[in-house]
Amino acid sequence: MRLSKFSETIEIAAKWELVFDYTQDYKNRLKWDTFLTEAYLLDNATQAEKGVKAWCVSRNGLGMETQYVSFNRPKVAAVKMTKGPYMFKEFAASWTFKEEAGGITKVTFLYSFSLRFPFSLAGFLITKILQKNVKQRLVDLKNEFQRA
Repeated sequence: MRLSKFSETIEIAAKWELVFDYTQDYKNRLKWDTFLTEAYLLDNATQAEKGVKAWCVSRNGLGMETQYVSFNRPKVAAVKMTKGPYMFKEFAASWTFKEEAGGITKVTFLYSFSLRFPFSLAGFLITKILQKNVKQRLVDLKNEFQRA
């Protein structure tokens, strides 16, 4: 199966620790992540960290269970799919936070996935849709910080 990858980046006028903590706190997730209708940690976890599982459902009704495979505050958080929509054979995502001069945080969201047949036939279109959604999620995150 062919692996697809893309990333999107945005700069936010806030300290990287604040941005990292806000994005990884599931009590805040639906305040800024307009792509999701559900987002919560599983197995009675109270905070995100390596090994913790989360459940998220997108606006289109597709649900995915992920597990944190990396959690290095305030630099990176990464997850891999453990259960999800049949269309994905594999799925992983990471958030990278980089402290820039002047209290700016550069946030990069990276998706990496492979699709099962017959979805793989529409791989280019699915990638473009996902990329558009990721870009909007980052804009929504930035807007949430500008409101504060």
